Amino acid sequence: MGIHPTAIVDRHVQLDVDTEIGPYCVVNGDVRLGRGTVLHAHVVLQGPAVLGEDNQVFPFAVLGACPQVRLAPGLSGGILLGNGNVVREHVTVHGGTDGGTTRLGDDNLLMVGAHVGHDGVLGSHVTMANGVQLAGHVVVRDWVTFGGLSAVAQHVRVGESAFVAGGAMCERDIPPFVIVQGDRARVRALNVVGLRRRAVPEGSITALTAAFRKLFLGLMSRSEALRVVSRDDPYVARLVAVLEESYPRVAPPRVTQ
Repeated sequence: MGIHPTAIVDRHVQLDVDTEIGPYCVVNGDVRLGRGTVLHAHVVLQGPAVLGEDNQVFPFAVLGACPQVRLAPGLSGGILLGNGNVVREHVTVHGGTDGGTTRLGDDNLLMVGAHVGHDGVLGSHVTMANGVQLAGHVVVRDWVTFGGLSAVAQHVRVGESAFVAGGAMCERDIPPFVIVQGDRARVRALNVVGLRRRAVPEGSITALTAAFRKLFLGLMSRSEALRVVSRDDPYVARLVAVLEESYPRVAPPRVTQ
């Protein structure tokens, strides 16, 4: 465990073994840092906050600041990070509102200038490129990738293994396993590259391709396609379940049905 002499660390902070707090960091309030977590120089961490093991937080990141809301500003429900996250320079993660918590899972990469708004939920293996902006109450499932400067409106949900292209503006729910692009974001294609990187079986990718054509590219309406599409494959079943639950809040296809 190492705390640089220029760091300001509250007496309530709890540190596990092999944690490091670098020069000019400010760590305040009810904070717990897990084994192997490192705060590099000039990090600001405001409790209540729990960071698990082997997280890396780079200079000028601000974690746990009070949420950007008009009601009761200055009150934060805190943040919770899992293990193995990489938080790069100038990232901001705001605490929750009304006692809620902003939560990040494991093995996420938040690149320079990304923002996670209050009460947000990120799964695991999420990649947020430079300047990605998530508003309050956004839910992001596992294995999602965001291109640079994309943004998601409040209360929107982003399904697992989706790819949000650079600059996309998302104001409606994003289905799992798809690529969305544009302002406002529309479904463009199946995220085959992302599925293979996740090691999804080829048989499931084939089944998803057939389902995608019926659901997003066919002549039938979305509701008709949902009635006839095969759900034998578990990935297709998850896609259909999300569409049934979110429709009509889900992002439209490239060609309006």
